[in-house]
Amino acid sequence: MAEARGLTGLRNPAVVAAFGGWNDAAEAASGVIDHLVDQYAAELMFAIDPEEYYDFQVNRPALKLHEGRRVLEWPTTEVLVAHLEERDLVLIGGPEPNYRWQTFTARLMSMLRSVKPEMVVLLGAMLTDAPHSRPVPVAGSARPQSLADDLGLEASNYEGPTGIVGVLASECERIDLPVVSLWASVPHYVSEPPNPKATLALLARVEDVLSLSLDSGDMAESATAWMTQVDELVAEDPDIAGYISALEERRDEVTPPPNGDSIAAEFERYLRRRNRRRS
Repeated sequence: MAEARGLTGLRNPAVVAAFGGWNDAAEAASGVIDHLVDQYAAELMFAIDPEEYYDFQVNRPALKLHEGRRVLEWPTTEVLVAHLEERDLVLIGGPEPNYRWQTFTARLMSMLRSVKPEMVVLLGAMLTDAPHSRPVPVAGSARPQSLADDLGLEASNYEGPTGIVGVLASECERIDLPVVSLWASVPHYVSEPPNPKATLALLARVEDVLSLSLDSGDMAESATAWMTQVDELVAEDPDIAGYISALEERRDEVTPPPNGDSIAAEFERYLRRRNRRRS
């Protein structure tokens, strides 16, 4: 592949990918890619020709103003590289394709073979009954089993319909490429994008699995502002407030309060991140 030549010689490369649509409730997963692209001024390697893979009545092109002129942007999947101090990150983002998934997947897998990443991290977000007032649950799985054991994750045994994230995870597993899938739970009653709290939770988990310190920018402030806005909206509707209270009680019943061991583990993780930022 001609475009893969610009992806050779990367430093300890890892891949992080997310796709809009079915896999991306409240755009929480694709928000991680957008954030990393902006925060690290990621360099565009190539964009897949959208003509073969997208239904433009579903994923419509958009007109945007740029330096006083209108520019037409077509929906596409982009591959970019962010150069961090510790390693290079290959970032993949775009809408889930509408057509020719096998060809689309084969093209991305060919690129991954050229990159030879140490790990592929696939991100998703789903609508659940998780209350917005509690920490965002992030489910994780990994293959091979040795990687799952190292990261304290499960080896996924999911069976059922899947999206392009699941397809890529399966293909990575088939060729023995280490792959991690991380899924954030987004409250179904506030499903409109963005959800910076869920995006921040996914970003933190990416840090964990890659043993990497990532700049969160002003995302924590955005998450706090989002929480305040949702709280204000909930306060205006007693029925919704009662429903969320019931969700909180149910969540607290199945999620035990932190004990000494879990607090110590979280503090150690904080110290590791702080030390990586200082080094």
